[in-house]
Amino acid sequence: MITLIENPARNTWEELSRRDVSNDETISARVTDIVNQVRLEGDIALLRLAKEIDGLEINSLQIPDETIDAVCRDKACLVSTELRNAIENAAKNIRLFHEAQRSAGVDMETQPGVRCLQRSIPIQKVGLYIPGGTAPLFSTVLMLAIPAQVAGCKEIILCTPPAKNGSVAPEILFAASVCGVKKIVATGGAQAIAAMAYGTQTIPRVDKIFGPGNRYVTKAKQLVAMSQVAIDMPAGPSEVMVLADSSAKAGFVAADMLSQAEHGSDSQSIVVVNSQELAAQIENQLNEQVEKLPRKAFAIKALENSKIILLNERQEMIDFANTYAAEHLIISMQDPWEVAEHITAAGSIFIGNYSPESAGDYASGTNHTLPTSGWAKAYSGVNLDSFMKKITYQELTRQGLESLSDTIITMAEAEGLDAHAQAVKVRLNT
Repeated sequence: MITLIENPARNTWEELSRRDVSNDETISARVTDIVNQVRLEGDIALLRLAKEIDGLEINSLQIPDETIDAVCRDKACLVSTELRNAIENAAKNIRLFHEAQRSAGVDMETQPGVRCLQRSIPIQKVGLYIPGGTAPLFSTVLMLAIPAQVAGCKEIILCTPPAKNGSVAPEILFAASVCGVKKIVATGGAQAIAAMAYGTQTIPRVDKIFGPGNRYVTKAKQLVAMSQVAIDMPAGPSEVMVLADSSAKAGFVAADMLSQAEHGSDSQSIVVVNSQELAAQIENQLNEQVEKLPRKAFAIKALENSKIILLNERQEMIDFANTYAAEHLIISMQDPWEVAEHITAAGSIFIGNYSPESAGDYASGTNHTLPTSGWAKAYSGVNLDSFMKKITYQELTRQGLESLSDTIITMAEAEGLDAHAQAVKVRLNT
């Protein structure tokens, strides 16, 4: 079910870390066609694609306010009290952690009379993509809408795939209400990304799109990001890596691997161990635990694309983790914080045996929208700054400009940009 690879040579690590990109050209062509249909026809294309792709006959895309109110009303709420309490507790922790990320800004003199500032300004319109598919991810509503709200974004649009009857999961509607999101649109896939990028009769054009999704969603985000709109990151199929030594518990490791594998057949779970005995224990636990999962079929398929990597040396385990650049990295090793100090590429890191990835996925407070497919080498996960832009300011007094003038003029003239130099000279000659 899962492949064991013993002591792979370093020159094979990049290949071992490569994610599955099969059918990429086919996906690109299909996504390009979908995006163009939505760009040219707006809501008409969205309704047609809902029927063509998902077999849905729907007449309206936006979820009416009264539907949201009916779902979330206390006495008639379609979400259990237990789940409502869980969502609200998770929302509290997520809000606390993201509020703590507020920046005080920068205001300083770089030299007398030369004042430089940097301030954080919220992005005005943001679009949130919430996956539905085989499992409506209402937790992603919290992870995206709360920092958007904390940042002060003026307009928040939420798109999510509807169920077969055209409705949106009540859990998603309730989570959106907790976050104060009012505009919810029942559309998913590449067409939802195109709608938020170009705007339709129902969906306003946004400035930045957030949210994970399948390969079609990821490809659509990358496509519209080339010319039309900013995106958070190219977040695709979910993945986890566990670094495990003799201090790890095989049952815990297997459970963490399966928590990723159950997302979908294109998810990937990697464990890096330093002994054959531990590798065998983990494989036994995988075989035992997977049988108990309702989403067993997805998990088994994902495990076929997963690996157990045996590396004898602690430093090799760390180096391989940095090569792979996992979305989620769990460190179940002795002195895990010391190991974490040497990790340079990971979306989010989970320290020790009692920090399951599911804690970050739901309720600890950190964000679960993270870079996948090795993008953690260059991208951060979603955070408060993702919903902000930094604007710099400068103010020079006459004396400040005089003191800096020789530097500016010398550099401008050396680059052959005489008008730049003249902009300084004209002020000092007046």
